[in-house]
Amino acid sequence: MSIWTYRGLRGGVKTVGWPLDEVPGMKGLPVPNVDRCPEGCDRCARSCPTEAITIDEGAVELDHGACIDCNLCVEECPFEVLTRPTSLTRANSDRDALRRSYNVEPAPPTLQPTKGQRRLRKSLFVRHIDCGSCNGCESEIAALDNPYYNLHRFGVFFTPSPRFADVLLVTGPVTSPMYDPLVSTYEAMPEPKYVIATGVCAISGGTNGGGYNAHRGLGGVVPVDLWLPGCPPHPAVIADALLALVGRA
Repeated sequence: MSIWTYRGLRGGVKTVGWPLDEVPGMKGLPVPNVDRCPEGCDRCARSCPTEAITIDEGAVELDHGACIDCNLCVEECPFEVLTRPTSLTRANSDRDALRRSYNVEPAPPTLQPTKGQRRLRKSLFVRHIDCGSCNGCESEIAALDNPYYNLHRFGVFFTPSPRFADVLLVTGPVTSPMYDPLVSTYEAMPEPKYVIATGVCAISGGTNGGGYNAHRGLGGVVPVDLWLPGCPPHPAVIADALLALVGRA
């Protein structure tokens, strides 16, 4: 008997409760705090490897759709302009809503499921396709099936066939060899079908997007219904996005 099986049997049921907004030891993506940014300072923008931070006339804008959660901006700033909240960063149906601005309150998630999406409340079948990911997102997606998160209790299942899928979960910046398989998978899905751009690479390309052999995410490739930030996104955020898509979050 493996040690983790023994500990599970000894400790009893370990499936986490739901909804889950906070996870011990885990935090959301950085957010700008108001009234702390000194004039002329651009340390955070210069430290960002993905150019997720821009400064325009003293105003800081941080794009969660490009943030790889390296934490360099938080470490570089001596004024604590950028901090990490205790609540997890959620998905949004509006790509522009993932941008957080200095002196502007964060926009609430715009997740209003359509009538067709609400019909999928009882059961949801998900087809995952890796379009050039580093496998960080795949590790988090695999965790959804373990006893701790137990995604099946919500009636959400992964399927290997696009012909049975309601949702296409895409990771990676969409490399050139994966462009045609992605489009073919999307076209093979029955209507109604929905797409979730999972992780920074699928949203904006991350560190590898835009090169000679990769696109900058799903924009312009297939229609996207939900933008899911994180590098990689936490399993709780992925589960929350799947449930939010059909109005069950």
